Amino acid sequence: MLLRICSAAILALLALVGSAQAQSQLPLDSIQIRSLYRVPEPRDEFVRQCAPHMLGRWAHPEAVCGCLHDHAAATVDDPDLRQALLRGISETGVPTIETDWVPPSKQNEIGPTFTKIAKPTLQCMFEPISN
Repeated sequence: MLLRICSAAILALLALVGSAQAQSQLPLDSIQIRSLYRVPEPRDEFVRQCAPHMLGRWAHPEAVCGCLHDHAAATVDDPDLRQALLRGISETGVPTIETDWVPPSKQNEIGPTFTKIAKPTLQCMFEPISN
């Protein structure tokens, strides 16, 4: 009988401890679950990949990368060329397009794309950031 009472007490104690731990982890678990559903914004992901290439070159690498993204997205109409340009910037920190990133039918538009993006790129890199 004493063995049953002690066993029941130990089980109850373990259940209480487990319940307390589960309750203390609940907010963290719910945050983790919510973050699984949150898809990163394409611009934020671009800046995250681009900024390390800008460190040491610019005082505000995130601002330069964000500016480059915004101008590339606004200036380059063709989705294939825009995606290739953004890929080049995020991988190297400078406007770059590899020919194999673009369908063969659009490879002759790479030069004009750089012409379109040249002035905005220079503005992003060399004009002071307005606060």
